[in-house]
Amino acid sequence: MAISENKVVSIIYQLRKDNQQGEVVEELTKDKPLTFLFGRGNLLPKFEENLDGLKEGDAFTFGLNSEEAYGPVQENAIVDVPIDVFRIEGELDDNLLKLGNTIPMLDREGNRLNGTVKEIGEEAVKMDFNHPMAGTNLYFSGEVTCVREANSDELEHGHVHDGESCEGCDKDDCHGKHEH
Repeated sequence: MAISENKVVSIIYQLRKDNQQGEVVEELTKDKPLTFLFGRGNLLPKFEENLDGLKEGDAFTFGLNSEEAYGPVQENAIVDVPIDVFRIEGELDDNLLKLGNTIPMLDREGNRLNGTVKEIGEEAVKMDFNHPMAGTNLYFSGEVTCVREANSDELEHGHVHDGESCEGCDKDDCHGKHEH
């Protein structure tokens, strides 16, 4: 069965930064593959485009330039946040405020976003709210390990249920046993 819209797909891969010889930043293996509902916009569009039509057992290698992946670094996403935001009962949390640490935060509209600590000053903390892979070319090499029809619950919800493999649920009634 070929990968196409509304199929459940499992893949394993190695993700490298910049090129085929770049630093490995993620590796998914057969014991923990990426399983997703194809064509529902849950993954980068160019990533899915490179998998379209492949079958179980097919190998793949492709690169995505930063524009096709997470885009360029946006300078306006690097901001100074008043240091008082990081005080708990008047004290700074030294475990939280470390260079390179990623901190979950809320913007003014209540949206969740992650910021990386870039610099700690007396009055402010420079935070980078760009995606960690912004400005980076990505290179994937891997294999399609499974392709199957999506069940009605997956089609209705637009995603594969947590804990389900590509082979399907081994329980008689998997609906309601998974969080959505």
